[in-house]
Amino acid sequence: MRSLKLNFFILASVGLLFLSACANQTADSSGNSQTEKTGTIAKNQTASTAKATTNSQKNTDHSRSSKGGEVVETGKYHLELVPEKQGKATHLDFYLQTGDTHKAISNAKVTADIQSPDGKQKTIPLIYDADGKHYAATLDRITTGQYQVRINADISGEKVNGRFSVNL
Repeated sequence: MRSLKLNFFILASVGLLFLSACANQTADSSGNSQTEKTGTIAKNQTASTAKATTNSQKNTDHSRSSKGGEVVETGKYHLELVPEKQGKATHLDFYLQTGDTHKAISNAKVTADIQSPDGKQKTIPLIYDADGKHYAATLDRITTGQYQVRINADISGEKVNGRFSVNL
């Protein structure tokens, strides 16, 4: 009796393996397997869904970069750091905005604590540029690599901080 049950179990297992292998290789009249066709449909549906999600989030996702830099959302503020290489120096543009409307905040005292790849640290002030509606500073770059930048903003007594990693 035991050998009959064992034989039945082995036969059923082999049969299931055979059926699953054949099901993945079923070809339609165009020569494409059913699995490939289903995978393509799923990929197309995923791409369409991703586009729709991206389009619907354009107006509601405030954590996305609007200036091409790295973004940090902290509390009710949107912080964005955009480094631009200019010869041997790097120009830092820092956008300090309200989180909901992205309205520029012009009355803050802003500094940047910068740690270079070799571990050296320095603090530089960022000055508000009314034309560009952002804070700016120039960093004389000595070492190529990843810099850790901590932005400290004092907005009418309220402290706001953001941390960024910048490759220069």
